[in-house]
Amino acid sequence: PFPFRKLAGCTLFITGASRGIGKAIALKAAKDGANIVIAAKTAEPHRTLPGTIYSAAKEIEAAGGKALPCVVNVREEQQIINAVEKAVETFGGIDILVNNASAISLTGTLETETKKVNLMMDVNVRGTYLTSKTCLPYLRKSRNPHILNLSPPMNLNPMWFKNHCAYTISKYGMSMCVLGMAEEFRGEVAVNALWPKTAIHTAAMDMLGGAGIEKQCRKTDILADAAYCILTKPKTFTGNFVIDEVLLREEGVKDFDVYAIAPEKTNLCLLGASQASKEEKKLSRSPQEGAAGAKVHTESAPAKPLSPVAETFRVIQGAMSEEYVRTTQGIFQFELSGDEGGTWYIDLKTKGGSAGFGKPPATADVVMSMSSADFVKMFTGKLKPTLAFMSGKLRIKGNMTLAIKLEKMLTQLTSKL
Repeated sequence: PFPFRKLAGCTLFITGASRGIGKAIALKAAKDGANIVIAAKTAEPHRTLPGTIYSAAKEIEAAGGKALPCVVNVREEQQIINAVEKAVETFGGIDILVNNASAISLTGTLETETKKVNLMMDVNVRGTYLTSKTCLPYLRKSRNPHILNLSPPMNLNPMWFKNHCAYTISKYGMSMCVLGMAEEFRGEVAVNALWPKTAIHTAAMDMLGGAGIEKQCRKTDILADAAYCILTKPKTFTGNFVIDEVLLREEGVKDFDVYAIAPEKTNLCLLGASQASKEEKKLSRSPQEGAAGAKVHTESAPAKPLSPVAETFRVIQGAMSEEYVRTTQGIFQFELSGDEGGTWYIDLKTKGGSAGFGKPPATADVVMSMSSADFVKMFTGKLKPTLAFMSGKLRIKGNMTLAIKLEKMLTQLTSKL
């Protein structure tokens, strides 16, 4: 949808551009013949994460752009300054800054280690602020300068804070930079925020979600296309908190299946995005992907026969398999309130697996608390686990990776419930 070479000759300084969303935005601009400063930490191949600043540079140049790889940890101010000076020396200036580098830990206050808090505040807030500050003198000299932060629209509803307070504060810190700088430099530099409506498939998402999570995600291309739309607008377009799908629909894009890893399953709603979208209710009707399965000993449960919770566990019993146990290796405890409340469990660690009413046979790896009604909705595809978690309907303690693995059971069971 974007045939014109609008960014030809422009210089983009992109943090975290060695992989993921940052690299996708870089490659999109490179097709126009743009100059890309790859400001990222990874100079040597990572043990698990793909890509370095040098491999990204080769891809950018193959796409038609010019690349300048710079080792930059945005926690280190001098590294930012050195990279900016090198960019100006090489390309003659800076036209666009994309603050993409970010750190994430979706953990509660008591579970978040101090070093993780420091990392998120240093990278997300302080790194964004310092990189913007360092680039601004050069941006002000550009004909159509832009700063674009990958951060969410700000919504002070407590539900966005209660489950991962430190992370939300840090991302909203990036958004507050947009609010302040857009007004401070109005008429000189455009400052905007971009956020995805659904989860985007990156190496970081694989680490958070484990195998199978990609089926719920969209490709990085959707953010690259949305970023291109923003960065090619005049500098009078400023102070906006843009959701990728909303903007692209306004630009005339109609087929969003092209962005999906697995069409019909791309429904993970992210921090702030559902509040910015009129389609929140529509999104909440679809099930997510994930992985698990188990045997259920419903005969010992005092639940009313064929009641919703008991029926759910009856179906789980039929779905149990040794393969689920082998691949999941986790014990899940459910603390349900309301009708059929009490403690239930699914054991996907012990040989053969088991499930039922009462405490699990061994210490649970994950404890999930919610109402029995929401539990049934979640297992029948009427309530997405991520939306339930983000909205506070579902509280999770323990191993988050295992909690996400359990979601595969929803895909297996939805058609049976």
